[in-house]
Amino acid sequence: MRRLLLAAVAGLALAQPALAACPSDEAVAALARSLLANTPAQPLTGMTSLADGQCAQDKLVAIMVRHWGRPVGYKVGLTNPAAQQRFGVAHPVTGTIYENTVRLRSGAEVPARFGAVPTVEADLMVRVRDEAINQARTHLDVLRNIDVIIPFLEMPDLVLASGMDGPNLLGINVGARLGVAGEPIPVQVSEEFAARLASMTVTLASDQRELARAPGTALLGHPLNVIPWLAQDLASRGERLRVGELISLGGFSPALPAEAGRTYTVTYDGLLAAPVSVNVRTR
Repeated sequence: MRRLLLAAVAGLALAQPALAACPSDEAVAALARSLLANTPAQPLTGMTSLADGQCAQDKLVAIMVRHWGRPVGYKVGLTNPAAQQRFGVAHPVTGTIYENTVRLRSGAEVPARFGAVPTVEADLMVRVRDEAINQARTHLDVLRNIDVIIPFLEMPDLVLASGMDGPNLLGINVGARLGVAGEPIPVQVSEEFAARLASMTVTLASDQRELARAPGTALLGHPLNVIPWLAQDLASRGERLRVGELISLGGFSPALPAEAGRTYTVTYDGLLAAPVSVNVRTR
């Protein structure tokens, strides 16, 4: 089994500059008001590092849990080189997902304007079965410590009118807002199941038109590679994954603008004997 070579990446996450310019409580409260009003916001200013973005995120999540429900897990963003290059960040980033982020089920209908800057994205979730996942480093170790894989069409709110960079992406909690979950798939603890996760094809379509397509390897070379990275990122902040928490593994597609009157579908071909999918209708 190929071991996950994530130590160097984790080191980058741990080596961010010291906290220098955490946005004020007032600035983060204004960002929260924009999210609640579905109104695009201006970027948070004065941040000089990802540590500042993390500080802003911590303040924002503390506000938004009062409106969007308790934290139920994490999302990982920038899980492919193209996205990292766009934001000038050499590794993934972590956000918190809320109860509202995962409450919708496949076939749901939502307003197209569900956010300030509403988007749709092909994603995938897993659920933690055992806290030994915090020490998992191989694909089989990861599979032993999750119980289901969940098709997931994420609906991020990028909220900013302009000026998105690495610290601001962290500051807006990596866009976590809504999502639509499909039927959970029981995990098979086998090399063959791990191989299918890597070789599957994930597509995002609007009605019958394909918008994006990617292999399972689009996420850090393998979807399961995301989880040890996340565990190490959380450990660097004195946190850890807990039983029952959900992990949104990242985008197999870009975050694309949500349009009214569309049915968006994410399909996973090659994971099971027949393709599986999850969809949402916008109005």
